[in-house]
Amino acid sequence: MHDSPVPFRQLLLEDLHTARRRDPAARSLVEVALAYPGVHALWGHRLAHRMWHASPLLKLPARLLSQAMRAATGIEIHPGAVLGRRLFIDHGMGVVIGETAEVGEDVVMFHGTTLGGTSMSRGKRHPTVGDRVLIGAGAKVLGPVTIGPDAKVGANAVIVRDVPSGSVAVGVPAKPRPVPPAVRALDPWADPAVYI
Repeated sequence: MHDSPVPFRQLLLEDLHTARRRDPAARSLVEVALAYPGVHALWGHRLAHRMWHASPLLKLPARLLSQAMRAATGIEIHPGAVLGRRLFIDHGMGVVIGETAEVGEDVVMFHGTTLGGTSMSRGKRHPTVGDRVLIGAGAKVLGPVTIGPDAKVGANAVIVRDVPSGSVAVGVPAKPRPVPPAVRALDPWADPAVYI
């Protein structure tokens, strides 16, 4: 879950291919490149994140770029947030990812998701999301909690405690529960809110 040493151009292409592979509605890479705000927000973030860490003089321009991407896409990602490879933000409107958030690889996140803080203190105050996690539409993951690898968060769930690896968290506040084996095999990217 660290900053990737992969060349910038390769990351951008990987973002395109990830969206094309994850979204059954995507018809071509050109369509994804031109019409997917989640991909545009990732591209803006990847540049702003590099600027954020390159020099103290580039922190303000990085923030301004992140705000321009927010205005253009409806997705707000702080330049300090660490995003893993092959993240797919589907639809994306209203997604907010805070400064100290860390997102693993192969994560799928739907519109209205918040990876937010519960404190105004400095230090780690946003969530850590493991690899291969699915976060449903409108879910709020708040504070320095950890969502373990292969977990699922249901639509509109409110997460304020850690979610163990491989479990499903639904409700307000969300309560983790194991995934039924029969359901796990059907559709790994189905929103876990259907398990209620």
